[in-house]
Amino acid sequence: MGKITFYEDRGFQGRRYECSGDQPDLQPHLSRCGSVRVDSGCWMLYERPDFQGAQHLVRRGDYPDPQQWLGPSDGVRSCRLIPQSSSHRLRLYEREDHKGHMMELSEDCPCLQDRFHRSEVRSLQVLEGCWVLYEMPSYRGRQYLLRPQEYRHTHDWGATDAKAASLRRAVDLY
Repeated sequence: MGKITFYEDRGFQGRRYECSGDQPDLQPHLSRCGSVRVDSGCWMLYERPDFQGAQHLVRRGDYPDPQQWLGPSDGVRSCRLIPQSSSHRLRLYEREDHKGHMMELSEDCPCLQDRFHRSEVRSLQVLEGCWVLYEMPSYRGRQYLLRPQEYRHTHDWGATDAKAASLRRAVDLY
């Protein structure tokens, strides 16, 4: 179980809203988000309701200022708890609809280019566990939470292009 608290103002001031699970719309509870405190779990914050828009990963700790999680001051509109799993496995495909060359992972990969000689992923299948896909090597850049399901196109996981550089198992985030 996770616990996260959102505050309207920076420095943990103003109205607050606490939750312990996925929240598709924070707007009824807060008009904006100026700071975040994560008491337990890892969370993905989304800039729009219904888990849409830019994603920002936060772990246990205090985030007194939006710059701490790289989001705009009032840009958090939904959040999702990242569940832990003991096993992880996913398949990456070079083309849409799970076609073309397939690569399978069960461990973190700080650089897909070094390991598979590919820097683009057009579809994927998460078979076990949750993963975070990063657009840059060494777990940097835009982030995308991947839960167990099929992703036939890049827009299925929220990306605008096929750029993919590193992957991390959610278990390594805790």
